[in-house]
Amino acid sequence: MKQGMSQFQGIQQFRLPDVGEGLVDAEILHWTVQPGDEVKVNQIICEIETAKAAVELPSPYAGTVRELLVEAGRTVDVGTPIISVDTGGTADSAGATKPKAEAPAEADDEVREKPLVGYGEKAGATRRRARSRPVAVEESAPVPTARAVVLAKPPVRKLAKDLGIDLGSVTASGPGGIVTREDVRRHGAAAIPSAPVAEGKPRAVPPEADVAAEPRETRVPIKGVRKHTAAAMVNSAFTAPHVTEFLQVDVTKMMKSVRKLRERPEFAQVRVSPLLLVAKALLTAVRRYPGVNASWDEAAQEIVVKHYVNLGIAAATERGLVVPNIKDAHTKALPELAQELRALTETARAGRTTPADMSGGTITITNVGVFGVDAGTPILNPGEAAILAFGQIRDMPWVHKGRIRIRKVTTLSLSFDHRLVDGELGSKVLRDVGLMLEDPETVSLAWG
Repeated sequence: MKQGMSQFQGIQQFRLPDVGEGLVDAEILHWTVQPGDEVKVNQIICEIETAKAAVELPSPYAGTVRELLVEAGRTVDVGTPIISVDTGGTADSAGATKPKAEAPAEADDEVREKPLVGYGEKAGATRRRARSRPVAVEESAPVPTARAVVLAKPPVRKLAKDLGIDLGSVTASGPGGIVTREDVRRHGAAAIPSAPVAEGKPRAVPPEADVAAEPRETRVPIKGVRKHTAAAMVNSAFTAPHVTEFLQVDVTKMMKSVRKLRERPEFAQVRVSPLLLVAKALLTAVRRYPGVNASWDEAAQEIVVKHYVNLGIAAATERGLVVPNIKDAHTKALPELAQELRALTETARAGRTTPADMSGGTITITNVGVFGVDAGTPILNPGEAAILAFGQIRDMPWVHKGRIRIRKVTTLSLSFDHRLVDGELGSKVLRDVGLMLEDPETVSLAWG
């Protein structure tokens, strides 16, 4: 038995970890390594999509990739072995290879449940053995012929996948050799064969021919972020009694404040947008009316009022709606809040929002105005008491100082859980947000 085990000495299997809070499965989006590649501890080996976000997985082992146990595109359960790595052997004093001791049954559960290296894994026996390998062996090892890793953001990878294009064949034009959307589209257009036409006579395709060539329907698998979002929205809509109130607001002064802030040196490196002042106004209203920043604990039959604000910002991405939040947003001055908003938006657009970024939210803003929409009835983010929708800012006739003027006007809509927030509280919160946006300087909003 001992001799039979020795042939597997040094081969370590990495099991799919739970990178979020109780996630049960994930899809392997793509591998960044191939069999024969050398990997280091914490080197990114693949990207996965969970029910909450796309996440890069670091390797817990250093060594040579022996086998990819799950092909890209497959969804597997947490705990499933996805890759095997040859970490090399250790030798005893006689020079013979010492096989790995057989682990007790409970060790399997420990390996299955421990987090990623990059997310705080404690150093275990396996990693100690990997570090004990002589440096000279690493330096003298032949360099394997590695498969080139294509640099591209998740939305670009999805576009290439949808078009059936191998990213490895696309010429990159982005900084640092990153493949861009334009690169993929250009490659796809160049790959479409065109029928020869007579010189000077461009080919005319009847419109009905294009229509006939179009598929009558397209089926898109419901998985990953979209699946999680759909389930969460259905659960929220049918468990929390929603009430929505609307308020039109003259934000002409707010827009002037936005322009003034852009000229201040502390905002030179960030983008100041109307959303920044809406966020600050909501945070101020929450401080005045903490009951709107609460959750319903059904098991304990308690209302939990949060004295901190993790401000969620709904973001539409190619993978679906995500709601990352700014932790302890109530403690941040306006310049810091602006920086956090920018980082949150850029991360979401790049598809790099992590499950940790989306957990623990207490109240949310959804900016429907960026889509040219005036107002809506937003559904609560599960576990929260309220969500504020911010509509587009339009030029409208408005009674100002007794005369009809053209003013900058927006519509705010606040949805709230009527178990936690009654009509009076919801109305006060919405009213105060509106008053602060109408005249931000009078409450030191724009300069706080």
